[in-house]
Amino acid sequence: MNYTLHQLQVFVKVAELKSVTKAAEALHLSQPAVSIQLKNLQEQFEIPLIEVIGRQIYITEFGNEIVNSSKKILKEINDINYKTLAYKGQMVGELKISSVSTGKYIMPYFLNEFMNQHPGIDLNMDVSNRLKVLNSLEENLIDFALVNKLPTNIDVKKESLMPNVLVWVANTDYKFKNKNNIKQLKEAPLIFREYGSATGRAMENFIKKNDFPFGKRLELTSNEAVKQAVIAGLGVSLMPLIGLKNDIINGKLQIVPAKGSPIVTDWNLVWLKGKKLSPVAAAYLDYVKNEKKKIVEEQFIWYEDYLKQLKAR
Repeated sequence: MNYTLHQLQVFVKVAELKSVTKAAEALHLSQPAVSIQLKNLQEQFEIPLIEVIGRQIYITEFGNEIVNSSKKILKEINDINYKTLAYKGQMVGELKISSVSTGKYIMPYFLNEFMNQHPGIDLNMDVSNRLKVLNSLEENLIDFALVNKLPTNIDVKKESLMPNVLVWVANTDYKFKNKNNIKQLKEAPLIFREYGSATGRAMENFIKKNDFPFGKRLELTSNEAVKQAVIAGLGVSLMPLIGLKNDIINGKLQIVPAKGSPIVTDWNLVWLKGKKLSPVAAAYLDYVKNEKKKIVEEQFIWYEDYLKQLKAR
């Protein structure tokens, strides 16, 4: 046997996600690199580790045994690394965060300097839909969740990071001349986020409040998909401003003034009420409380300026 720790790490991630593509994304590798590592590992065993039926990956019974053993080996290696760094006086451990999809535009800026200050900390960050994020939070699988609407059925504590601004957007083929374009928005096809997303709920509340007719609508599962559909001219949508900067500057999108918008809430870092934070999680929370104002001023000044302009319309 001549398998490597890297091969075991790749195999475990593929087994967890049941996908080479998703494993490659999670490990920041190319798909061919993941496939090669799987092939090299499999060549050392006469019994199959995985089965591919159609496009679906299945882990064999023997493969699951290897997965369990691999996890134990990788944990021991991590423990050795943590103990070495701790002996040097560095903070060590794992920080686990789950973020709703739009949070990918802000969460890295609230992590970068902290991670640079503490190289002994491993970051495990999952970016997913709101339902999955809240499920991870409720089951205590993570330290913190980043959400733009507080959960109503989970007792949490929160630290507000910055405003979350929702605006109506359309591609530049639409001609909006008024300060209040509700009538034109009612006539346009609407593009929604999937059921359960905070943005989708905000849009539903807006159109009910303003008596939009029930007409053509398209529902998509990510903000990026919604944005591309709007750019292509398939309709209009209510979207978080945070992910639109380049598209507005490049003239692909326009913000549509409408009475009752922008809708402003907050981005919140939340954790379970009563949870005993690990030393790593507690240190990160202190960092966020002390540095969030500086981070917003340095990284999101454009965002604050846009918000002031929109409120002044």
